[in-house]
Amino acid sequence: MTLSDIVYAIGDFSQAIFVVFEIIGNSFNTFLVLLGFAGFAYWMNFQRKVSAKATVSTEAKDIVGWYKENAETKILK
Repeated sequence: MTLSDIVYAIGDFSQAIFVVFEIIGNSFNTFLVLLGFAGFAYWMNFQRKVSAKATVSTEAKDIVGWYKENAETKILK
């Protein structure tokens, strides 16, 4: 087995991989984009539920020092 045989074997393997990419086409990219949108929707829904359970005020005048009061007794979950 010569060096050129090894190089040609690597080249043939690389071409075989690219044939698989041609078969898949753009569907894998579309799948990843849809998966990203679904993950974002799940994340936003989860954030909405957690924000609804939060006891911290969203008013700017009320949030001063909320994290310091009772810091030893309350644990955020």
